[in-house]
Amino acid sequence: MGVQIEEGSKTLSRKKDKIKEPGDYTVVLLNDDYTTCDFVVEILKLVFHKNHEDAVQIMMNVHRKGRGAVGRYTYDIALTKIRQVHDYAERYEFPLRCVAERI
Repeated sequence: MGVQIEEGSKTLSRKKDKIKEPGDYTVVLLNDDYTTCDFVVEILKLVFHKNHEDAVQIMMNVHRKGRGAVGRYTYDIALTKIRQVHDYAERYEFPLRCVAERI
């Protein structure tokens, strides 16, 4: 929507600013040698609302491949979920970590 203002014989117009959509990020859980498989499954169910079968599948990817994609989120939501995972893991003294990767 452009705005036009007429001043005498001059017409000024302003272009509408384009709003950039927020980028999407994939949250990825990283493997370590101490966090139990059961704890990872519980995190996936609690923080990411995965059903048991999906949580086990993601946990197995983390265990076998060293990392497992959990979901696709906007930047703010991805950071919130990462903070929840880190806080929960710290509370139970596990070194579980996850990161956000831009898509």
